Amino acid sequence: MAEFFDPTTLYDDDDNELNVIANKEKRAQWRHRRFGPAYIKMGKRVKYSGEALNQWIAENTIQTNSAA
Repeated sequence: MAEFFDPTTLYDDDDNELNVIANKEKRAQWRHRRFGPAYIKMGKRVKYSGEALNQWIAENTIQTNSAA
C-alpha cells in the first residue's frame, strides 16, 4: 500500500495536507465523535502522526472488483 503521508512527521491540524482526508471542520466533528484517524492533543493543539494517517487510510480503503 502506498504511503500518502511521511510516517516520521507530526502534522498539525492546520496543515493543508490533511485536507486530502477531510477539511478542518469535518476532522473536528470526527474527533468529537471519536471517529477518524488517531490524533495527539498537545495542549490546545491537535497533531496527527503520518504513521497513524497512513494506517487509517489503509483501514478505510475499499477494494473493488476489477473485473467489471
